[in-house]
Amino acid sequence: MSHHIGEACGTPFQPKAPSSMGGGCINTAIRLSDGISHWFVKLNQASRLDMFEAEAEGLRELADAGAIRVPRPLCTGMADGQAYIVMEYIPLGGNSSGARAGEQLAALHRHQAEAFGWKRDNTIGSTRQPNHWTADWVDFWRRHRLGFQLEEAARNGLGHNIQRLGERLMESFPALMDHAPAPSLLHGDLWGGNLGHDDRGNPVIYDPATYYGDREAEIAMTELFGGFGKAFYDAYDAVWPLDSGYRTRRTFYNLYHILNHANMFGGGYVGQSGRMMEQLLAELG
Repeated sequence: MSHHIGEACGTPFQPKAPSSMGGGCINTAIRLSDGISHWFVKLNQASRLDMFEAEAEGLRELADAGAIRVPRPLCTGMADGQAYIVMEYIPLGGNSSGARAGEQLAALHRHQAEAFGWKRDNTIGSTRQPNHWTADWVDFWRRHRLGFQLEEAARNGLGHNIQRLGERLMESFPALMDHAPAPSLLHGDLWGGNLGHDDRGNPVIYDPATYYGDREAEIAMTELFGGFGKAFYDAYDAVWPLDSGYRTRRTFYNLYHILNHANMFGGGYVGQSGRMMEQLLAELG
């Protein structure tokens, strides 16, 4: 890995002992440093190399937009039977009101594509996320987001109730989702744990599940687990107010993430998924 880092940087890299870093439940994270250069590294089993390659491409896509800071990826590869991704190490912990993050996220969403999806599939957590280019947003969300998660739920045996409600929801899609947004560049997995601030107070986003979609899906997820204050939302709305009907669509968009959690972790997320679908169906009368 050190040899690969040196090749990518164009200068030999001989790190000191690695430092363990806190992380999520999916990857092992370490910091590598030779006293001059500092790199953040995520490790996983060899079969997850594709996940890291997609993450690196997603970080580049977000960085190229020039709207909000992300760690620049350096390289991905294999070492001792493990897959890895190496990226810029950014010390976090700076203070911010959140307003700058709201403004910069709105600027990111101004970067748009001709269709919904992305150039490759990636992952949401540890789950595959299909990103086939699709002209129509409602069709994209039906097939490649909720539909895919419901198929995963069936494979994982999450219960008859989830399947029954899911079938009704798929049949009611046109009535529930009468919306034609622009395809905005999204982080894709923007909860509070994936936003930090550097030592100058600049927002930093990381661990993306990048694709082009409805910006409201991004804002909805920021509300799902909390961690984004009033200043964040006020600043976003000042740059680009949300469309009418967002409050209903918010539940629709967040159902995707709760179903994904149900597929990964089971437990209370299964019941929460069912309640969200019942709420959406009840709105049809």
